[in-house]
Amino acid sequence: MSGHHHHGHDHGHAHGHGHAHGHGHGHSHAPANFDRAFAIGITLNILYVLGEGGAGFWTGSVALLADAGHNLSDVLGLAVAWGGAALARTAPSKRFTYGLKGSTILAALTNALLLLVALGAITLEAVQRFADPSPVAGLTVSSIAAVGIAVNAFTAWLFARGRHGDVNIRGAYLHMLSDALVSAGVVVAGLIIWYTGVTWLDPLVSLVIVALIFAQTWGLLRETVEMALAAVPRNIDYDAVTAALEALPGVDRVHDLHIWPMSTTEPVLTAHLVVANGHPGDDFLVNAQTMLHDRFGIGHATLQCETGGHDCKLESAASV
Repeated sequence: MSGHHHHGHDHGHAHGHGHAHGHGHGHSHAPANFDRAFAIGITLNILYVLGEGGAGFWTGSVALLADAGHNLSDVLGLAVAWGGAALARTAPSKRFTYGLKGSTILAALTNALLLLVALGAITLEAVQRFADPSPVAGLTVSSIAAVGIAVNAFTAWLFARGRHGDVNIRGAYLHMLSDALVSAGVVVAGLIIWYTGVTWLDPLVSLVIVALIFAQTWGLLRETVEMALAAVPRNIDYDAVTAALEALPGVDRVHDLHIWPMSTTEPVLTAHLVVANGHPGDDFLVNAQTMLHDRFGIGHATLQCETGGHDCKLESAASV
């Protein structure tokens, strides 16, 4: 039975790490493929930017041109996230032994920074509008911005299912959602001002929305910086992994345990296990790796078994 199990497990792995992601097992941590979402989102946003930019030139509206430029940053954000996801599928080489899976972390980090730059630009604009309230263009702008809400909200929805499991997808999602909110703010403020004539509402609404998005983006930035610094992924409990490894048959102690993200969705683990009775054999390793995969979603685990006869140099040093 153990022989058969071994084969089945390896087969699942060949799938999980190959290009056909997640066929071997329908686990949520198998990276979902968002190619269609990216393609649709980028196409819609480019079309919207062209339409809005054209309308801006036609009507001579600076507000529309500015918003078109802002939506162009979305296309950039989506392209960055897609690039990261696509590069992550590159096969491992002798130089990049993990493939380019870390690209998703770099993409998420880039998107977090892009969002902060965009928020800075909106804040600057809002502050200038307090000092010098420009006449808010009427219903034309509101109606075009309303189309923007639809485009951005729809694109955000395409990524909604992936935003919890993958920070890179969350970056794309936040980018689109933030834009939908900004456009909604423009529309709502435009209508209220059109009705009441109170012009400072427009920049005020902008700032409130910036504050909301900043809270989300700050979390995204912190998490992606942690990943870039090889922190233990947030959904994995270091102590629980230690306890699970110590509970394996024959294991006396665990040291030099490292868990870090290879990509935004795939964690890696290495550990030294002290097994006083001698090396427990391949079946033990297969079972240990299966346990780490099933309980913690760790697909790549490298375990070093020691008998404890010699002191491991790393044991004294690793007082985590």
